[in-house]
Amino acid sequence: MHLYNITLQPPTAINHAILGNFSGVRQQEIIVSRGTRLELLKPDPNTGKVTTVLTQDVFGVIRSLASFRLTGGTKDYAIVGSDSGRIVILEYDPKNNAFNKLHQETFGKSGTRRIVPGQYLATDPKGRAVMIAAMEKAKLVYILNRDAAANLTISSPLEAHKNHAIIHHVVGVDVGFDNPMFAALEVDYSESDQDPSGEAFNNAEKMLTFYELDLGLNHVVRKWSEPTDPRANLLVQVPGGRSGASNDFDGPSGVLICCEDHIIWRDMDASQHRVPIPRRKHPLADPNRGLIIVATVMHKMRGAFFFLLQSEEGDLYKVTIEHETVKQANSEDQFVEVRALKIKYFDTIPVANSLCILKSGFLFVASEFGNHYLYQFQKLGDDDEETEFSSADYPNLGMANPLSPLPYTYFRPRPLENLVLQDELESLDPITDAKVLNVFNTDTPQIFAACGKGARSTLRTLRHGLEIEETVSSDLPGIPNAVWTTKVTEADPYDSYIILSFVNGTLVLSIGETIEEVSDTGFLSSAPTLAVQQIGVDALLQVHPHGIRHVLSDKRVNEWKVPSGKTIVAATTNKRQVAIALNSAELVYFELDLEGQLNEYQDRKAMGSTVLAMSVGDVPVGRQRTPYLAVGCEDQTVRIISLDPDSTLETISLQALTAPPSAICIADMLDASIDKHNPSMFVNIGLTNGVLLRTVLDPVNGQLTDTRTR
Repeated sequence: MHLYNITLQPPTAINHAILGNFSGVRQQEIIVSRGTRLELLKPDPNTGKVTTVLTQDVFGVIRSLASFRLTGGTKDYAIVGSDSGRIVILEYDPKNNAFNKLHQETFGKSGTRRIVPGQYLATDPKGRAVMIAAMEKAKLVYILNRDAAANLTISSPLEAHKNHAIIHHVVGVDVGFDNPMFAALEVDYSESDQDPSGEAFNNAEKMLTFYELDLGLNHVVRKWSEPTDPRANLLVQVPGGRSGASNDFDGPSGVLICCEDHIIWRDMDASQHRVPIPRRKHPLADPNRGLIIVATVMHKMRGAFFFLLQSEEGDLYKVTIEHETVKQANSEDQFVEVRALKIKYFDTIPVANSLCILKSGFLFVASEFGNHYLYQFQKLGDDDEETEFSSADYPNLGMANPLSPLPYTYFRPRPLENLVLQDELESLDPITDAKVLNVFNTDTPQIFAACGKGARSTLRTLRHGLEIEETVSSDLPGIPNAVWTTKVTEADPYDSYIILSFVNGTLVLSIGETIEEVSDTGFLSSAPTLAVQQIGVDALLQVHPHGIRHVLSDKRVNEWKVPSGKTIVAATTNKRQVAIALNSAELVYFELDLEGQLNEYQDRKAMGSTVLAMSVGDVPVGRQRTPYLAVGCEDQTVRIISLDPDSTLETISLQALTAPPSAICIADMLDASIDKHNPSMFVNIGLTNGVLLRTVLDPVNGQLTDTRTR
């Protein structure tokens, strides 16, 4: 037997983050992977806050994540590489708020294996193909397309394997609408395997290899392969190809190769450009310690693009490529020539696993350790005093001696200038130590955890319960004994009023950016409130000890007053029905007619005992009324009263209790032991001695059965 498990405290670390228009609207969303879970985050460009739209468990380890958009499409899709031995394409369905699995193609064994693809994902910028690669040997290419019904299709896998090759990184190359191309960093270890002396290992070359997918022949070929820096660790896609509007080139294409201490731009049959990565100017810095890039992001704007590269110390560098379009000699053909590769210090933020730049001017940082952040761009660092280093300033564009490092360049760290923090997502990663203690002497112990790394370390207290977020707070004149929230009309998506009942009055607050007291609602403020209901299409109802106020949409008030010498002691309401109990142990029943008027039933029901609590269920869809009313009396009984027109206010069934009831609630709830598909009607009864009873209410005859106690 195999069981799935879901943790009570979900993981907070983010391993991957991708950006796209996954819901099909113009606003961008972020999909993040948290170990075995996928989350859809929605940054609000107006407030700068990030909200979680969807969380879905995939019951597998997510190894890689990528997004793509079919040519001419308006919606992005997500591709997931996991330990399942499958490639999965997901589409976000905003109606059902779920990820729908469009395709699931099996290519290998399950488990995180070195020769089973899933570790690396690279997509063609035009959304025509995807490459999924393993850490060793295996690379598969899938062609993405549409069928006649405009549905996404995926081809059978095309192999691009290379035996005895360790793969360090894979990225899609932007070649416009030419045959899709992918670049890979590979090391061939075949000679190292056969050489016991270790000399072949020391002389092993790291190769930059371009793989081309020939769409006509449906075949993948190794088009170009050349040695590169042996300490290269990351590839970054550089824009290329022609733009559809002006037919100008978007960029020089090729890739940025992130190496230890320097950055290289490289493309097939083009001169390389190399610049050093600026270092922090610090008297105690180790000059022999190399500096590598751990996170990258490329952002395209109209007619321009730039890169943000982050070092393992958290420093962000802005990289730009100076290029121009030139004509080939004796031909009308054009190509893009790179003049210089430039780099400068941008800002310093926590070290990230993934970086995402939104078109609305935000930078999302999925931190490697500690909390995750959303920053807003204040400026792009074009007019600051930071020194910019260019490949044109070095002999032979920085490639005079490719095996020797360039002279070190330095910068001075400073507080944020180009970015400003907007929002923060809590994360416990990593928990370095934890203790379970009951310091506050509560019912459940607390977990004290040491989290984070370095200067961002924190001591956090974890308690059992649900997290709440305070949006607005307001001081009250006293201690309320009851609170309600209500809409103004039936069509309102959210509640508009908060009604607080005090011993000697009622306070009505309006919900907005702030909470403000309002006095023009039609509610009686000089008496306590027993019940509040948005009734009918656009009316409000207030029940107070001396009567009922029916507030119409035009603020006219129809009031029903209790007979002299009597007061209302209990009340219950729904969209169309109102039932009240008087201190004379009488029930009075009202029902809303088709014209929106509240009419009293001609007879009153004598209960014979003081009523302590009442409840009426919601009106079923397509019905005029709910047929049953539950009444709890001082004689330790609960009675089910009929509200059917043929037997109004007749007692149908009775339940004896062990103590007087304090609260009653009729609710429809799903109980698989009774009915797996439809909710059942329950009467929940709270007693004054702290006991809770749950009784099944038969919707046909109103009988109470299967009483359970807790």
